[in-house]
Amino acid sequence: MTIAIAAATGQLGRLVVRALQEKHPVADIVALARTPARAAELGVAVRAADYARPETLGPALEGVGTLLLISSSEFGQRAAQHRNVIAAARTAGVERIVYTSLLHAERSPLNLAPEHRESEQALRASGVPYTILRNGWYTENYAGSIPGAVAGEAFLGAAGEGRISSAARRDFADAAVAALISAGHEGKTYELAGDDAYTLAELAAEISRQVGRPIPYRNLPESDYARALAGFGLPASLANAIASWDVCASTGALFDDSRQLSRLIGRPTTPLSVSVAAAL
Repeated sequence: MTIAIAAATGQLGRLVVRALQEKHPVADIVALARTPARAAELGVAVRAADYARPETLGPALEGVGTLLLISSSEFGQRAAQHRNVIAAARTAGVERIVYTSLLHAERSPLNLAPEHRESEQALRASGVPYTILRNGWYTENYAGSIPGAVAGEAFLGAAGEGRISSAARRDFADAAVAALISAGHEGKTYELAGDDAYTLAELAAEISRQVGRPIPYRNLPESDYARALAGFGLPASLANAIASWDVCASTGALFDDSRQLSRLIGRPTTPLSVSVAAAL
């Protein structure tokens, strides 16, 4: 069966394509990309597909059996873009869509959640068999700040004592591969998160342990954290969004202890210490 990976040139998409090559015939893998030249080095067939241009989607999905629909990164546009892909998949006769959603999308307070809820509803209403992977937080979302925290002698955030059940992006890629190639996932929704949860203070303690000097966690009010992020060069809209996500984390929005991710991939999720070491 031909498996297509949409958004194959993104950070998650690239990992999925590479992991899938280890378990599925390369001739039956298709990378879908808005800019096909960026996918040339993936070593699989590449087709042009732009979520925002429906005319590109039908030809891209021709002959595809299973589609991994990796959610769009364009905030405010993703629900409409996902509907485009779902409609094209239905017309093309795709047999199943695997969609990457958001942890506890039906009740999440994150501003990312409404578009995921809309997309899930569209998928369920489409008549196309589906699997929903509700991805939790990538550890890389925080690990990317580690070098700056070490340089600045403090890890900043607004998550308070909220516990975060993150996992490495590779863990989520392996979950996508498992859902794509193994049986028994049709009609199921998985809440995917790391095996072990941590507070940002505990993350700072692990950073301190590995660098051999204190890197304390400094908890800030949401507005102060947003200003600090903007001061580091982030666009104001992104800085405000990140600060709001941390505040949501403080109330448990990024916590899940069901261990569905490790069961799906057949191994423990990547320990926080490993992700910290990689970031350093």
